[in-house]
Amino acid sequence: MRLVILGGSGSGKSTQAQRLCRYFEIPQISTGEILRQAIAKVTTLGRHAQPYLAKGELVPDEMIIDLIRLRLKKADISCGWVLEGYPRTAFQAEELDFLLDNLGQKLDWAIYLQVPEAVMVSRSLGRSLPDDQPEIVHRRVEIFYDRTVPILEYYDRRRRLLTINGDRLPEMVEQNILTLLGVP
Repeated sequence: MRLVILGGSGSGKSTQAQRLCRYFEIPQISTGEILRQAIAKVTTLGRHAQPYLAKGELVPDEMIIDLIRLRLKKADISCGWVLEGYPRTAFQAEELDFLLDNLGQKLDWAIYLQVPEAVMVSRSLGRSLPDDQPEIVHRRVEIFYDRTVPILEYYDRRRRLLTINGDRLPEMVEQNILTLLGVP
């Protein structure tokens, strides 16, 4: 199973990605986590990505696409994966499709966790991540609506989009996803 989890900051992407990975026994690929680790370890990627994350901006496409390309070439993804935090733009969605074609893989579904803006903000501010400051959270939500929503149209046109009400208990959201995936 190859899945992309889409949603704004605080929509429950990480929670559902973790649950789906446990259910299907496949790895989670979280660009946010990879970038936070790169910053903490002061790697080249971390030094280049840090100024963008500090302002709540998206890391440039080239950097993220390279990061995803390297990750999808590792051996542990042979049975599938859940990609969380990528793609963030329609361009990145297209690039992901090209990359998957080159790797002989195919995306099964893009899962959109639909959550009201106020819920995204309150959930994000309730976390203890270093980049969850009020002004950064509001900027990320704004960017989500500006840049990420066209991804929904992209996947919808390809009949690869599942829209889920993410404003429910995590167990209910997970069950709804599994039902729509046709899993008993």
